[in-house]
Amino acid sequence: MKLIYRKWSGKELGDLTFNDLLNIFNQLVLKLSGDVEESLTWMKRLNERYGFFRNQKEFDEFKDRLEEEGYIKRIRQQFTLTSKGGQKIRKDSLNKVFSGLKPGTVGNHPVQKPGSDIEKLSETRPYQFGDNLSNLDVTGSMHNALKNHGIGDIKLTEEDLLSYETQNQTSCSTVLLVDISHSMILYGEDRITPAKEVALALSELIMTKYPKDELRVGIFGDYAKEIKVVDLPFLEVGPYHTNTKAGLKLARDLLKRRKTPNKQVFMITDGKPSAIFTRGKIYKNSWGLDPMIVNQTLNEAAACKKDGIVISTFMIAHDPYLQDFVEKLTIANKGRAFYSSLNNLQEYIFVDYIRNRKTRLR
Repeated sequence: MKLIYRKWSGKELGDLTFNDLLNIFNQLVLKLSGDVEESLTWMKRLNERYGFFRNQKEFDEFKDRLEEEGYIKRIRQQFTLTSKGGQKIRKDSLNKVFSGLKPGTVGNHPVQKPGSDIEKLSETRPYQFGDNLSNLDVTGSMHNALKNHGIGDIKLTEEDLLSYETQNQTSCSTVLLVDISHSMILYGEDRITPAKEVALALSELIMTKYPKDELRVGIFGDYAKEIKVVDLPFLEVGPYHTNTKAGLKLARDLLKRRKTPNKQVFMITDGKPSAIFTRGKIYKNSWGLDPMIVNQTLNEAAACKKDGIVISTFMIAHDPYLQDFVEKLTIANKGRAFYSSLNNLQEYIFVDYIRNRKTRLR
């Protein structure tokens, strides 16, 4: 077979479907912190090189369809993202994350013992007074009636009844913390976009698959504050230091008021704390690991443990001295840490949530 190599012109992209183009557009929206106008400008620039659209009319029709289907809306002559558009980005992030998981790594979240709650198991047992009638095994009960009384004298007694075993399920309150300090884009490496992708996917997972759960979202740089889930696509890295202690304190305050039996923090960071509040002012030190900053941050992690809050830290950097700090934080909290690259950050955070949501992390 003779192969001829040539420079790819990108003209083949002219056959992309609307959904293909929508996925590209959503990636740009996420990368550009929710700026729809800038994203459309970049779509046009990319089109000049790769030929997404055959002509200007097709590009205008794409914009019109985005508006008609409710993904964007026009406010004061400027396009902005709608709630439907934000949800589509969350769903795309969720699909992208799960597409990278290996078979067998995803499961459900029940407590590992029989109980009296909603989730039915395949196993049955004799009916007991007080069992929920909706959990009756009708087929098995009728089989017992025929076996015990015969087909000529069909009747159903309490002794014939079978009930499905059920599995206890519990709710969980989670605070997701996202580091927005300058180090998340340091040296030209984009760490904030995949971090946002994970946050968006996790929020969609909880709101759709686990509606009984509660999710709160916080960000931390020099300071920490709570944001809404719908604000996640608009996150931007600022000229901030990393006040990890403030982030954990925010999470602890949010979770202390919750009555759910399970409380946890998912923190996505590059691992290095470089700021704390002291004597009413913010103290910063970007060089190395400042002992005072480290100790106060570890104290906050220990306070979370005392309040029954498990911290799972997802570190997206490889420096040994930063990993050493995360290990100390994990020991102080008796939580869990994952050291991952930007490429597999998504896999670890979801596998951890699904496997450990109802069990004690060691």
